[in-house]
Amino acid sequence: MRAGRSLLAVVVVVLLQIAMPPNLLIRLATPGDISAMVPVINAAFAIEGFLEGTRTDDERLAETMTKGRFLLGCDSAGQLLASVYVEVSDDRGYLGMLAVHPDHQRTGLGRVMVEAAEHYCRERGCKVMDLRVLSLRPELPPLYRKLGYLECGTEEFRPSRPLKAGVECHCIVMSKRL
Repeated sequence: MRAGRSLLAVVVVVLLQIAMPPNLLIRLATPGDISAMVPVINAAFAIEGFLEGTRTDDERLAETMTKGRFLLGCDSAGQLLASVYVEVSDDRGYLGMLAVHPDHQRTGLGRVMVEAAEHYCRERGCKVMDLRVLSLRPELPPLYRKLGYLECGTEEFRPSRPLKAGVECHCIVMSKRL
């Protein structure tokens, strides 16, 4: 209960600083949320036209949920607006698959979800948060730099769906001390 109230307190403080829906609720996803999450995630990642197919489906999302957790940002009616994947490994947290419904992008909701993910991992003893962005998304590193993340290396991209013919891509690893 304490962790839930702490997470909500962080969200309330952040909402006072950013123009956001006044009744935003951030909660942990359950398997029952998968059918609502898939279209939001796919809509948010539709910009990645360099990959074949959709970002996720029910099966892939259920598999991902066995490794870590998703935080969901919902409005007062329970409508899903955003989600972010979090995983804890010893004293390191990982965030990924940050998805904000296109109707709510550029509102500060992505920042709120990143801060909620950081809080979630910090509450579980993490000292560092890691993330990976694709080299074909050059707009992302500057956004994460504004949130305190620094590039610390590159990794091979192992896509869950094929790259379109002739496209090359790698991951840019970014980290932040919590």
